[in-house]
Amino acid sequence: MPKTVDRAKKKLPERLAEVRGERSQRQFAKDLGVFQQNVNRYENGTTPHTDFLIHLAIKENVSIDWLLLGKGRMRRGR
Repeated sequence: MPKTVDRAKKKLPERLAEVRGERSQRQFAKDLGVFQQNVNRYENGTTPHTDFLIHLAIKENVSIDWLLLGKGRMRRGR
């Protein structure tokens, strides 16, 4: 796998935590309708499922480009 992919994947947990903000993992998971254990795994480096990422982007108004690649703004313009 190219190094750029590895670098992007290593930053994903940080960006997920940034989206979560001050909320606990439990509250964040509840807000998203997912299990807290999944949020914990994703913030600890397990690659999230595509469905989770799409749901997160829509529910939290987060740019997929920013979430996956760190490009552009975190929040999508409307």
